[in-house]
Amino acid sequence: MFTGLIEEVGKLRSASRAGEAMVLTIEASHIVEGVAIGDSISVNGVCLTVISFTRTSFQADVMPQTYRHSNLKDLKPGSKVNLERAMAAGGRFGGHIVQGHIDGTGVIVSRTVDANAVVFAIRAEDEEPFAKYVIPKGSITIDGISLTVIRAEGGSFAVSIIPHTLAQTALYDKQPGDTVNLEADILGKYIDHLLNYRGSEGNTKPAGRGGLTASFLADNGFM
Repeated sequence: MFTGLIEEVGKLRSASRAGEAMVLTIEASHIVEGVAIGDSISVNGVCLTVISFTRTSFQADVMPQTYRHSNLKDLKPGSKVNLERAMAAGGRFGGHIVQGHIDGTGVIVSRTVDANAVVFAIRAEDEEPFAKYVIPKGSITIDGISLTVIRAEGGSFAVSIIPHTLAQTALYDKQPGDTVNLEADILGKYIDHLLNYRGSEGNTKPAGRGGLTASFLADNGFM
């Protein structure tokens, strides 16, 4: 689990490709301190497993599923990436619950200055399933960064970035037309699943059109 607070901006040294599989070699300094084989590191919001490392870099596999549904396939040598190690049990929880299991990608529609902030408007590439999880003042993860939604309409939304976050993340270089990884708030996804599905003896069945209903609550002792 991650918090969405970026620890370091790394740089892609190389990407060894075999079809839709890749091995990424990423230059980093702080992030590799105390690292071990098998540790999880969020790379642009994608949870990857360390398969080797040196004092100045680490390597991680990218499987086809990740390749198809993230912007990691767009990386080129020299590309900057946001990095975060998995949260320690005694660490500060400064962002929100981030799994590193992205829901898909979005495209930056615009980037505008608002006093000391920069507002990014983003459109989810697969709008229909994503839109219901994005709410004003709710949390969202963009390329691994924990951010707050300031407005949302359908599959499009906007976030406002303070100077510190912009300067300390790879978002600094992102421009309209660039692709970003998106992860909706896990709490919303679980609530949506529980409201629309209920299981019986280990079998999960659709609860029917309308999801949670008054009759369902009454039948199960909630009313």
